[in-house]
Amino acid sequence: MILDELGIVVIRTWLRDTWGAWCRDRQRIVIASGLSDVQERCVLAHELEHVYADDAECSNPVERVRQERRADLEAARKLVAISDLAEVAQWAGDPHTAAAELRVTQRLLEVRLNDLAGEGWPWRPQGGSRTAG
Repeated sequence: MILDELGIVVIRTWLRDTWGAWCRDRQRIVIASGLSDVQERCVLAHELEHVYADDAECSNPVERVRQERRADLEAARKLVAISDLAEVAQWAGDPHTAAAELRVTQRLLEVRLNDLAGEGWPWRPQGGSRTAG
């Protein structure tokens, strides 16, 4: 696993208000216990993007939102290939079904669809650009 190669420790524990967090100082990713395999996959991809960007904890709310949106977007781009999306789009009747087939959360699929806005995908994104962790 990439995180092992980078020396990043993953800790699973109860988290009250988020699914995951990156702690640069301790080189750890903390993820919520009890997540489904798909949720955990998406959270780890999101937090890995914080690792790649060398993001530090940020008290500036504008910068924090920027970091979260970038991590979401990069994770969505890596987890949802256009070729896979095009294949699923031919038969999946809704984003929920498509997300399940692509093994991503519906919200992360929406981030990817927003990234590809205007490309003619069969589903319209349901929400804004929220963050995963």
